[in-house]
Amino acid sequence: MLLTTKFLRPTSDHRAVRRDRLSTMLEPHSPKRLNLVIAPAGFGKTTLVAQWCASTPSPTAWLSLDDHDDERRRFWQYVIGAFEYSGLAGLDECRKKLSQDSHDAATGAITGLLNVLSADQSPWNLVLDDFHLVQDEQILRDFAYFIDYLPPEITVTLASRTEPPLPLARWRVRRWIEDIHPGLLAFSEDECRRFFHDTMGINLPDAEVRSICRRTEGWVAAMQLTALSGGGQISDVRKGSHLASESQAQLDIDERHISDYVLAEVLEQQSAEVANFLLDTACCPRLCASLCDAIRGQQDSQQRLEQLLSQNLFLIPLDNHDQWFRYHDLFRDALLQRIRHSDPDRALTLWQKTVKWLLDHGQVQEGITQIVNQQDWDWLATVLAEHGNNLIHGGYHLPVLDWIESLPEHLVQDSPQLQMLRIWGLFFANRLDALAPLLASVEDLLDRRVADSHPDAEGALGLQSEISLIRSYLARTRSDDKSASDLTRQVLKDIDHTQIPLKSVTYYGLGLDYHGEGLLADAEDALQSAVRYGQVERKPSTVLSSGGLLAWIQYNRGDVDLALETCMEIRRWVDKHYSDPSQPRLISCWQNSALTEIYRERNEPQLAATHLAPLLEHVNRGTEPGQHVIIQYVRGHLAFSEGRLQDAIEVLEDAVLTGRKRRDHIVFEPPASSALLARCYLATGHPEKAEACLGSPDDRQFTNPLNREQNLISIARVLVAKKCPEKAQQILEDLLPLAERNAHNRHLVEILLVYGEALDLQGRHREATEMLNRAVLKASEAGFMRLFAEESPRLRHLIQELSVLKTPGRWNQALLEMLKQQASVMADTTGPTSVAPPQTPPGNQLQEPLSHREMEVLALIHEGHANKEIATKMDVAPATVKAHIRNLYGKLGVGRRTEALAKARDLGLLNP
Repeated sequence: MLLTTKFLRPTSDHRAVRRDRLSTMLEPHSPKRLNLVIAPAGFGKTTLVAQWCASTPSPTAWLSLDDHDDERRRFWQYVIGAFEYSGLAGLDECRKKLSQDSHDAATGAITGLLNVLSADQSPWNLVLDDFHLVQDEQILRDFAYFIDYLPPEITVTLASRTEPPLPLARWRVRRWIEDIHPGLLAFSEDECRRFFHDTMGINLPDAEVRSICRRTEGWVAAMQLTALSGGGQISDVRKGSHLASESQAQLDIDERHISDYVLAEVLEQQSAEVANFLLDTACCPRLCASLCDAIRGQQDSQQRLEQLLSQNLFLIPLDNHDQWFRYHDLFRDALLQRIRHSDPDRALTLWQKTVKWLLDHGQVQEGITQIVNQQDWDWLATVLAEHGNNLIHGGYHLPVLDWIESLPEHLVQDSPQLQMLRIWGLFFANRLDALAPLLASVEDLLDRRVADSHPDAEGALGLQSEISLIRSYLARTRSDDKSASDLTRQVLKDIDHTQIPLKSVTYYGLGLDYHGEGLLADAEDALQSAVRYGQVERKPSTVLSSGGLLAWIQYNRGDVDLALETCMEIRRWVDKHYSDPSQPRLISCWQNSALTEIYRERNEPQLAATHLAPLLEHVNRGTEPGQHVIIQYVRGHLAFSEGRLQDAIEVLEDAVLTGRKRRDHIVFEPPASSALLARCYLATGHPEKAEACLGSPDDRQFTNPLNREQNLISIARVLVAKKCPEKAQQILEDLLPLAERNAHNRHLVEILLVYGEALDLQGRHREATEMLNRAVLKASEAGFMRLFAEESPRLRHLIQELSVLKTPGRWNQALLEMLKQQASVMADTTGPTSVAPPQTPPGNQLQEPLSHREMEVLALIHEGHANKEIATKMDVAPATVKAHIRNLYGKLGVGRRTEALAKARDLGLLNP
């Protein structure tokens, strides 16, 4: 969970010295991309940038970095979170990418962020405060890539104590950088005068101002500390050569030495109550009244915080409501150093109270980060054992794995709970190959504890249910449905005797089993239980997955409206209980795929594409193979429905190949992509290719009855296309009663339609009409529509002639209108199973000229570049290139690259 206070820009103090000469330098201008504000601590970097942000009309994303952000995934989570917190939309997929356990997950997220910024076209400012804390080489390489490909309207500002190891020389040659170095940040004599007079409320003679300015070298923090230590008395401010030498040592060697020296005098000038408050709360990286009250055992923290704010005691507001604050880093470091030296036991107790407050107030990840930083491994083991399951099932399996790896191995090996957390984390990360030996190890440990009557023997027995549940999922990857089902049912018998919240995950597995057996009604019952228990157990990921599969089944059963309502109810529950704007919006492959299919079937392709979009980057950047196949299936189906047949063929071929090669890593049998691919081949006039990818009717390649039905329906379509209607009829006669009995209503409609076409080919027109009327009636009851437009041109014509559709009714009218529109997209030409190629403009002139971008794409195609290379050269997303190519093909009236180049030469658009 990200800490939202890190996204809060410090509010500008009206008393602070305005530095217009520097603010002007920060303003965006072409070709600048980067502001570098480099100086030691306490030179006013943050104040300067905050003042500038407050005055600029452009939207600003602010991120205050800390020691824990020097980790690749966390760093980019916070950068994306800063933009999201500040109102940039469309970043859900970027955040989701970072939860993937792959090497280039961060690269994909960065590319996605750049694409979103480019599409947004707003002049965003990104501020990264304390960038010197970033030392990781991979983060720095990522950041260099980010700057290199920034859209021209974006400006990044880095506030850092040191110059970062980035390709600054190259960027300076390109005039991308504005440098604000310590010499510029140092206060001028006039700014010193205004600082003491306006900010600190101290009137000093000009000679004293010049003296302090010279000794501090314009370092505002030293001036502020000096003023506070003197209590406003000039005689106290001037401490002679000793202070001057200390200041010089601090500035040249280590700022903390001088800050600790002056802080001693600051504390001595404060009341005991204020000094104690400062020391007691120094352990808090960020402060609010509730947190301070809890660790101090007092109820006056809000007043204390406001008092410190009014006294300029280095307290920086993080919001506009005086609720969240932080101390200046130098000030806090000195306070921590003081209390750890003077009262180490109390310092430890206060820190422990701070972490406990974070854990108790839902900031579990921040609390764990503090524990890891302190290297309190025993406490980390305890916290993970308590909270790890909820974190994993909330989608945070990768951080949990990282934390477990940071523990000493003996703590993990001696804890069955931690071993199971590691197993669950690897399971959700799809690293299934590593699970078998780990399961054997934890079983051995549990057996020893039971045999030795270990005090936690009862809890150890409870973990057996988790082990059985994992083994049931692994059995599914081996297509061992019986073992998977037996193990799941055993878990359900034992689960009421354990304290482990497993019912939602268990019922989800049971729903997968029933779905795999084609028992849709039983699957619905199990998945409804999974949703219900998931809500009780507060497992949003399980609720989304279970609800998504439930909607998928309801859709296939013909309850399209119910499926849509299921998705909406699940989404409302998740958004209500997990609506932290700093976190990526949880999505489910099953649910988004179901919504894509639902809206596609309702003939609302734009809405379908909206729900498909968050899934596409999972395919591009790598995802679990079962999810990969599902996403490619619905993606191909949408392309098929829209007449983009070549696009459909490409993604469905990929789905078939992935499903075949990665079968051992898929915990369920995904949809029959080969059956849909065969339909695409039929639509392009290649029945021989369609037949080749389907196998024979007796082929038992599918164990899921739904997939077997889908495959056989496609085989029947091929037979009809080959003018073998009798053979098709034999297959359909066997399928019809099974689909009716099992309420596979979508397939039932398709069976009736293809059956009707087969009968019509045999000249049995009356029987064909009866079949088609049954199909129309069943489809109207279920809400199916788009499937009619996907049938052969001959069948679509027969449907349009049905008298039942001539009767009044909204659905009838919508269906007829859709079929008429479809005629212009997939027009009949050479035969009943082919699609007309795009019409070529008459003569040697284009009806619509090519745009500049389309001409650029055409030239790069002519040079032989692939789509990805074109995207790189044009500095656009691959999807944008595809869109340009589709437009290009449409204007030229062609269907492939070679035709486009030939036509372009004929029109004089390319050199011969």
